[in-house]
Amino acid sequence: MKHILSMPLLRTAAICAAFFATSSFSAHADTLDGASLKKLVTGRTVYLAAPLGGEFPLNYRPDGTVNGDGTAVGLGRFFAARETGRWRIAGDMLCQRFPTWYKGEQLCFTVRQLGGGKIRWVRDNGEQGIARVSD
Repeated sequence: MKHILSMPLLRTAAICAAFFATSSFSAHADTLDGASLKKLVTGRTVYLAAPLGGEFPLNYRPDGTVNGDGTAVGLGRFFAARETGRWRIAGDMLCQRFPTWYKGEQLCFTVRQLGGGKIRWVRDNGEQGIARVSD
């Protein structure tokens, strides 16, 4: 029986594996530090991609308040569609807390720029997603 994987195919697979290993390392290098995070979000709106479609806007005001509005993605069926909370930078993480959303717990995120105004966020519990940032 002949081997399905030829040497050139194995070589290509090895090159691809090396590329992806290097890519994930360099992608980690794009994780924003605290000062860059603050500059990125202050006075801007971050639109989180909603799992079932649409976008969930969070407006990060310079005074440390963050306004969220989940009306467009139908969050009003589950809890308050709109809420105002507080945000801050803690080390290299963006943290936010809302009075009732997520039972009032503080959530913190690392953020990595992807280009084209898009970012990838990773929450301190491992959840992650994509967002875009707009003025």
